[in-house]
Amino acid sequence: MRQHDLVVIGAGSGNAVIDDSFAGLDVAIVEEKWFGGTCLNAGCIPSKMLAYTAQVARTVAAAGTYDVDAQLRAVRWRAMRDRVFGRVDAERDEGRRGRRESDYVTVYEGRARFTGPRELRIDLADGPVDIGARQIVIAAGGRPSVPGPVADSSLPYETSDTVMRIDAPPRRLAVLGGGYIAAELAEVFDAAGSSVVIVEKENRLLGPQDEAVAERFTELARARYDLRLGREVTAVTGRAGAIRLTLDDASTIGADMLLVAVGRVPNSDRLNLGVAGVDTHDDGRIVVDAHQRTTAEGVFALGDICTPLPLRHVANREAKVVAHNLRHPDALIAADHELVPAAVFTRPQVASIGATEQDCRDRGLDPLVGEARYEDVAYGWAMEDTTGFCKVLAERGTGRLLGAHLMGPQAATLIQPLVLAMTLGIDASTLARSPYWIHPAPTELVEKALLDLGL
Repeated sequence: MRQHDLVVIGAGSGNAVIDDSFAGLDVAIVEEKWFGGTCLNAGCIPSKMLAYTAQVARTVAAAGTYDVDAQLRAVRWRAMRDRVFGRVDAERDEGRRGRRESDYVTVYEGRARFTGPRELRIDLADGPVDIGARQIVIAAGGRPSVPGPVADSSLPYETSDTVMRIDAPPRRLAVLGGGYIAAELAEVFDAAGSSVVIVEKENRLLGPQDEAVAERFTELARARYDLRLGREVTAVTGRAGAIRLTLDDASTIGADMLLVAVGRVPNSDRLNLGVAGVDTHDDGRIVVDAHQRTTAEGVFALGDICTPLPLRHVANREAKVVAHNLRHPDALIAADHELVPAAVFTRPQVASIGATEQDCRDRGLDPLVGEARYEDVAYGWAMEDTTGFCKVLAERGTGRLLGAHLMGPQAATLIQPLVLAMTLGIDASTLARSPYWIHPAPTELVEKALLDLGL
């Protein structure tokens, strides 16, 4: 059995653990599917490239709002897809080549599973190989969750792993799920000409968002899509290209294609973790401490397989923590997940950080609430936006920012001053009054919401 100093299982954010500071060690990377992980190959990067194209299409279609005569003839799906994945696949292949050419990194392309403490069997194309390691990092990610009625039907369906690479958009698309993945992909296919129906078991879309955002977003989505909220699928029948969904209220939906976007599950069940002494939570996430150490000596974990926040920027931060802790076992650092911003790249965009208003109620807090609408600031007039807003929550007395939530153009960018303030401990009054806010930039929306707190 070959022994390595370090083995990393997963070449998404796990690939970021290894840099030249490990050059004196015998390192191995095991990757079953994609170098670059879900984010590069089937997640945040291609979906945002497609979403930006959808935004361009929407802008052309709405040009009359700005007294511009323009006509949207078509979104050339196959050309768009090939442009996006031509770049994505080149990045993936470059990452694979870079690791193969490293004189201190061995690449195993296959599925790994534990056979004992810090021992692995890897199923390669030409047969299994057994290896051991002094230290192991588990970064094997997750995969789309598939509801029982869909899996049991034996009928074809797409997930976020596959749907962006299809040859043509369907005429009728049924989407299961109402979270950010479902919302972003519905946006893309709607812009590409598909008729979209969304089935979501909750009573509104983007449920984890602040209630004001979720309610407004759902209201806007209802004008574009056929929404079946508070409903679940009980059966999937028909045939390829002619799918029929039966819901729990006995209603039915016909579709040419079914997209399952109800969430993701960690790949921990594929690793035989029990024999390695690696514990998991009830939902399958690997148990880690603040330093990303698992319950097994010498084994770390990072990313979607262990974090409650399955976001690439979280996984990348955890990769930096793991890299440091591998090299400096006597000076460990911790991963801080208290203030993690996130965005949904739809139209309108959504961005958030910190507590929602419903979180505050659950904690018995009575925060100050400040709000401003895009139509309250000059640049919002330029954009003719009448639906977007910024909402900030602050602690009474201290002005400490508790949360921030935006919905509207450039929300993912506009939230960053609030991210910085909350991370660095800048109170709402100081943030509103100390720096200059460019007039008439979109950031005046944030300034106006902060001033609305009345501090």
